[in-house]
Amino acid sequence: MIAYASRTGNVRYILSQLQLPGIEIGEDTMIGEPFLLLTYTDGLGDVPPIVQRFMDRNGKYCRGVAVSGNRNFGHYNFCRAGDTLAAQWNIPLVRKMELRGFPSDYEAIRRFYREQIEERSADRHEVVFATQQ
Repeated sequence: MIAYASRTGNVRYILSQLQLPGIEIGEDTMIGEPFLLLTYTDGLGDVPPIVQRFMDRNGKYCRGVAVSGNRNFGHYNFCRAGDTLAAQWNIPLVRKMELRGFPSDYEAIRRFYREQIEERSADRHEVVFATQQ
């Protein structure tokens, strides 16, 4: 699952390019399974308040963060929300993307998702029965 927040539509567009299951973060969104966070950067490098509240409730299930930003706000502020969330929750910063991102960004996110969300979820649900012969 990808949990995402989009203010201007850039992150929603990125999700559409990923073609992976996603849920838009709302005030009461709860997720009880591993997810990848996809968000934007607010202000001058801030974590959007709705994302911070979501992570306060669901952060234990977050396996990584990918973030969209705008280089016009300077190198230090570019996608800084991702740096902040990665440090705060001890999760990998999967990708920093300019606005709507590029195909190479989408592929990197898909690869991380397959390896860290899909495969690990499948491993946890696999049951093997041994039989005696």
